[in-house]
Amino acid sequence: MVEGEGGNRSVRVEIYGQPYSIRTEGQSEHILALAEMVDRRMAEIARQTLTVDSLKVAILAALHIAEELHNTQQRLEEFDRDIAERSSRVTAELEVFLKRHILEPVEAPREES
Repeated sequence: MVEGEGGNRSVRVEIYGQPYSIRTEGQSEHILALAEMVDRRMAEIARQTLTVDSLKVAILAALHIAEELHNTQQRLEEFDRDIAERSSRVTAELEVFLKRHILEPVEAPREES
């Protein structure tokens, strides 16, 4: 449920059986999707650990989500390094090509007749 107008809205969500009202200036659909993700994760943790303590379930869910975030950040850093390395190689190859085929023929001394 979305309440309010303009950029400052309140979105009502339910996570692990508890209602929450979240203020947002962004997309309410985004908040609803995040709340649904957290709710699903908490339900999975509760089933796996057979614990009923909602605080423990929330902490374990937060740890799992933090681990996913950490792994994603590491993959992104590896991807960035790979892209930077490939870009450097392509730049070097392009410089060699330009020097051989474009710059050297233009800079070659002209023969006088």
